[in-house]
Amino acid sequence: MARPLWSGAISFGLLNIPVQLMPGERRTELHFHLLDGRDKARVHYQRVNEDTGKEVPWKNVVKAFEYKKGSYVVLNKDDLKAAAPESSESVDIESFIDPAEVDPAYFDRPYYLVPQKKAEKGYVLLRETLRQVNKVGLARVVIRTREHLALVVPKENALMLLLLRYPQELIPIKEYDLPKKTLSSYRLGKKELEMARHLVDSMSGSWEPAGYRDEFQTKLSKTIKTRMRHKGVQAKPKQAGGSEKEPAGKVVDFMAILQKSLKENKRTPAKHGAKHPGTRNRQRKRA
Repeated sequence: MARPLWSGAISFGLLNIPVQLMPGERRTELHFHLLDGRDKARVHYQRVNEDTGKEVPWKNVVKAFEYKKGSYVVLNKDDLKAAAPESSESVDIESFIDPAEVDPAYFDRPYYLVPQKKAEKGYVLLRETLRQVNKVGLARVVIRTREHLALVVPKENALMLLLLRYPQELIPIKEYDLPKKTLSSYRLGKKELEMARHLVDSMSGSWEPAGYRDEFQTKLSKTIKTRMRHKGVQAKPKQAGGSEKEPAGKVVDFMAILQKSLKENKRTPAKHGAKHPGTRNRQRKRA
């Protein structure tokens, strides 16, 4: 069972729903170690000073930005701490939008929002409301040391948190030399388009994700297991970790909170006191 990244709350209006942020993906890549082929000893990387050739201890390693070849600006811990967002351990919904408005290119990473004890009512209220009005929550959330844009999306019995890329992280299409002339310029006529449509129709089907696997990982895993049997190697069993107790929630009068939120038309401020105006009018400066 995966461990929560943090325990916090979903907040919108004056309503807070205690949740735990849980991973929504499982990495399946095989991780390898480097060995010396002669005696099978581990090969380690070292932090080496390129001028002296000597190893540099971690305490002497600093972070720097190269603004031109060979020229650096060194940043200390205080600089990095001042730039990092304050962790509020909350999903602050700023507005509700039509999911069709979000280009799939913005989708980055999925998480699950799991309700804490006695928070199921508020959780189900938000989930079913989003489903009925066909909206998703556009939110800000801090994970580790970075603030993300995210969508709160109903999925079956869950609320998912889908992290979004910022627009600056996407490469504009115009940066690439792509075909943009008329169809006739590429000698494409009605006959070719019709045949292509027939081919697409003949190959059309439904999305069945369970039917797809990473074949490279599957074959390599099989090879590893075969080698282990031939060598008589057995994996050491992992010890299961202890389960963590979830904090108890409080009984909340959701009708009163919703009515008050609509009446006052206020957004819930983040814990550190920073204001969150509407996203369309908000301009954020980033280093």
